Amino acid sequence: MPTFLPVIDNDRPFQPVFQPCINETLQHLGVLFKETLHSVYLAGSVARRDAVPGQSDLNLTLVFERPLNDLEKSRLHSLSTHIARRHRAVKRLDIRMATTRDVLSLDGIFQWGFWLRHCCVCLRGDDLSGRFGAFEPSWDAAKSLNGPFEPILIEYREKILKTRVPEHYLDYCEYIGKKMLWTAYTLVFHREKVLALSVREATALFLKNYPDKAVDIERAYILMSRTQVPKKASLFLLQGFGQWLVDEWNKIERKIG
Repeated sequence: MPTFLPVIDNDRPFQPVFQPCINETLQHLGVLFKETLHSVYLAGSVARRDAVPGQSDLNLTLVFERPLNDLEKSRLHSLSTHIARRHRAVKRLDIRMATTRDVLSLDGIFQWGFWLRHCCVCLRGDDLSGRFGAFEPSWDAAKSLNGPFEPILIEYREKILKTRVPEHYLDYCEYIGKKMLWTAYTLVFHREKVLALSVREATALFLKNYPDKAVDIERAYILMSRTQVPKKASLFLLQGFGQWLVDEWNKIERKIG
């Protein structure tokens, strides 16, 4: 029998500390993108109702009727900065964007259908997740969870290399450390057939298949924790474990994808 993945329970209210941030964000989005915004979705720990105030991100997916122009993208970036400054309950506003055409296209079935159906709850607009049936664990589903890692690895290697601002350095390390841990999980999702809901659960499943990578996982946790480490050490991890993740991802893609 097929093993269908669970969906996030949306009957419970969100944690009260995050509700003002959600409300204000939706209000601003409705004003700024009144004519173009189709629907808004919440993912991550806030959607699961297990977020940690002051440590968790507000992860939103915005579906628009058409691609945004440069001015609209600038407004969205300004809104992200404004919300993060106004609401200390969240560390940042993390936004993914798509158009209705992207989501409802044949290519979008796994890229967006799985994401909206199993990883998000709809906050506003026509809930497109209802257009998709339940998904089974698969490599295609794993790719939609995290996407290709190589472009992000290259981007953050350069950011870490060039920055001279300690706070920015810690931000970059935190992001790429977390990204490496989730990327590691996507390598085994199609084998384990378990939808991990936390980084700890995700890395435990990864280490079950790759126990020899325990030291690398520990070091990625150190980056994610914002512990100050020398640039040389963080770049070494990106060059070693980060590149290994890229190579392993590509190997599975050639074999399965």
